[in-house]
Amino acid sequence: MLQIGGLWKAFAGFVATRDVSFDLAVGQTHAIIGPNGAGKTTFFNLITGHLRPDRGSVSFEGRDLVGLPPQKIVRLGIARSFQRINVYPRLTVFENVQVALIAHEHQQWNLWRPGRSLYRAGTQELLDLVGLAAEAVEIAGELSYGKQKQLELAIALASQPRLLLLDEPTAGMSPQETAATIASVRDIVKARGLTLLFTEHDMAVVFGIAERISVLHHGEIIASGEPDAVRNDPEVRRVYLGEGGGHGWGGHGQ
Repeated sequence: MLQIGGLWKAFAGFVATRDVSFDLAVGQTHAIIGPNGAGKTTFFNLITGHLRPDRGSVSFEGRDLVGLPPQKIVRLGIARSFQRINVYPRLTVFENVQVALIAHEHQQWNLWRPGRSLYRAGTQELLDLVGLAAEAVEIAGELSYGKQKQLELAIALASQPRLLLLDEPTAGMSPQETAATIASVRDIVKARGLTLLFTEHDMAVVFGIAERISVLHHGEIIASGEPDAVRNDPEVRRVYLGEGGGHGWGGHGQ
């Protein structure tokens, strides 16, 4: 589904992505992990058109993505969430999702009718899906951080993607919100037949849903494979986890 070959990106001499090659199969749930500054968000930005690679290729379902604007890539079937919240803080929860659906269908938002009457059923369905039906009339900017992340997921799903990219989906959440989000994402991916690529620091989240894991270090993929193989990879343990099983890794055993 997603093929990346020899991807490079540098900023003022600092190499953020170094010769990265990566294949993502249809229906796969794949985690990208690595220390802060490893290049995870840059990698996502290169896939989704927010950055252009210095060299290398990015293709989705056989189509070259390099040079396409982000909105075009969304329309091809790739949606993402961001590490920093990206919602309309002064609109209600319902309106945030409704606006996303209207935009996807090339309609125009209007504070008066008929704009407000469009896609109400679809909006409600997405709010039900992510567990925000009870917060539909609340102002988005007044939600807890965790619920804003859930709202961002609903907005991403409004574009009806086949590939979903989630950047730190549980960052800043309480343990209860994290558990609910893991369950929700797992159910949504299964129900909608999505392919999922996500970055995450919480190893409980990674092992809770990932079928494969790739490890980024200084912009390079140093290991990629099934969770147990990556966890026991000597290079991964040396440069990222440490022999003591840092970053919450040790709790998953050997």
